[in-house]
Amino acid sequence: MAQVSYEQEICSKPKETIVGLTLFIAFLITPLIEIAVFLQVGGIIGVMPTLLIVILTALLGAALWRAQGLATWARAQDALNRGELPINEVANGAFLIVAGALLLTPGFVTDAIGFLLFVPPVRQAIAKLVFEALRKNIHVHATTSGTSGGSGPVIEGEATEIDDTPPH
Repeated sequence: MAQVSYEQEICSKPKETIVGLTLFIAFLITPLIEIAVFLQVGGIIGVMPTLLIVILTALLGAALWRAQGLATWARAQDALNRGELPINEVANGAFLIVAGALLLTPGFVTDAIGFLLFVPPVRQAIAKLVFEALRKNIHVHATTSGTSGGSGPVIEGEATEIDDTPPH
């Protein structure tokens, strides 16, 4: 039986398994990092100032989330009113949701990442990377049905046949 290396085994797994493993590691490692940072900061400045900082960052994050979220919503409405798809606004909204969740999660590392997501150039750079990855990995196939070559509007309705022959 041939030996398979760990790298070959991971690379042969479906993408869903790799994503699941990545998320599992992220949810396992993040709290450990946050606990270590809490202990370090608490040891330097004390427990009460540490807790106060955590509460203040949550309040500041909520205020930023509200302000930027409302502004993003208004830009999305404007785009829709112009007949445009608000793709950038939807992406910004998604990043703002993640930023808000990170800021409401107690911790210095998650707060730092959350605050970074409130900076528009950071969001734009991440969105560009995400859209490039999606463009490489997602294939869209579109089909149409119906009559071809028609340029006018389609009007649906019911018709009744009328007999024009005179009665005998």
